[in-house]
Amino acid sequence: MSSIMQELSFESKPENIAIVERLIDEMCEQHSVIEEHYGDILIAMTEGVNNAIVHGNKLDINKSVSVEYEKRGKDLFFRISDEGAGFDYENLPDPTAPENLERPNRRGVFLMRNLADECFFEDNGRIIELVFTGVLR
Repeated sequence: MSSIMQELSFESKPENIAIVERLIDEMCEQHSVIEEHYGDILIAMTEGVNNAIVHGNKLDINKSVSVEYEKRGKDLFFRISDEGAGFDYENLPDPTAPENLERPNRRGVFLMRNLADECFFEDNGRIIELVFTGVLR
């Protein structure tokens, strides 16, 4: 049983990450997300939106970030889009490599890939799809 894809868009301002946090809270409550999955969903989504705001749109408030979301059976599907130039998501430094452990950033894609069950990039990295399977009661 699938629901209709819903979407929200907002300006590229860091404080708008709170919009996504509220969305995740509401979805988790509304769809009875199994509690141990909540943190993974929240962290992966806030990392993805932060990357779109900061790295994709370069904090340009004239550019927006779009988040599409849908419940599909016991799965949650998210799609984050920005208006930036894209990036080479295949050749990122490994944040777990010894020389990168002290670096405070460059962990977002690593976290998304490790916390979501599926993580896809489209349109040169301007679109990220995150799928969390079997997270709903």
